Amino acid sequence: MAPLSLRENEEKQSAALLSLLAAVGLTALRIVVGFLTGSLGIIAEGAHSGLDLAAAAMTWVAVRISARPADSTHLYGHGKVENLSALFETFILVATCVWIAWEAAHRLLSQTSAVEVTVWSVGVMAASLAVELSRARALARVARKYGSQALEADALHFQTHIWSSGAVILGLLAVSLGQAVPSLAFLQNADAVAAIGVSVVVAWASWALGWRTVDALVDSAPVGMEQRIAGAVAAIPGVRNCHRVRIRYSGPVPFIDLHIIVDGDQTLTQAHGLTERIESAIQEIVPRADVTIHPEPFEH
Repeated sequence: MAPLSLRENEEKQSAALLSLLAAVGLTALRIVVGFLTGSLGIIAEGAHSGLDLAAAAMTWVAVRISARPADSTHLYGHGKVENLSALFETFILVATCVWIAWEAAHRLLSQTSAVEVTVWSVGVMAASLAVELSRARALARVARKYGSQALEADALHFQTHIWSSGAVILGLLAVSLGQAVPSLAFLQNADAVAAIGVSVVVAWASWALGWRTVDALVDSAPVGMEQRIAGAVAAIPGVRNCHRVRIRYSGPVPFIDLHIIVDGDQTLTQAHGLTERIESAIQEIVPRADVTIHPEPFEH
């Protein structure tokens, strides 16, 4: 498997750095406007963005470390650092979810929901929505391109903001309507309800991200991948059987080893050519796979 080139690693790191810079700007803007207007929804989003800032910083560091080549103490490379980064983001999401839900429930029960809806509050959330959409798409594109779990986790994390920002905007508009129309005064609690909606979205993302991260850390193979590889290899002329297929990921890099049974009268050159064809067939299924093949002679 060819390692990522310098340009490819730079593209991954640039995506992580841009995400970090965007998190800095959005965090500062949301917290300032949230406290000025008293909107729990915006404050919750600001706190969420603050945690995103820490997550984005860790993602940037993890992507840089994972680019290091294998050494004498990390024979499979440093890719697991990306998985640890994704696990850390899961904890951040859970903490955010609990805090938002707690604050929203307190405000609903105490009926302390004094929110000032201004053009600034709605404008900030609308601008945030546009930035998050652009950032999530950019991260997801680079994550898919290079199979980066850290960037994929970052993209999933920021996709939650797209939905939660929309919920906060709806909450602010509902509060404004409740303040303008006395018969709809109950809508003044909409900001806190929107904050609970944010926590629900974050909880869903936490579950999805946590499940995928744990799978990666305990070396769970993709469902059906073993059978696909064994079937593709067994169909290659010269291979009598394919067995003991094992798959593990180290960050974005899949490591695959397997045993094959071949005719024992092959020359070394013929056996080498066969293994090259097998590697190519596997990499059609799992791009950039690092493949190890153990040939065994067929016994009549």
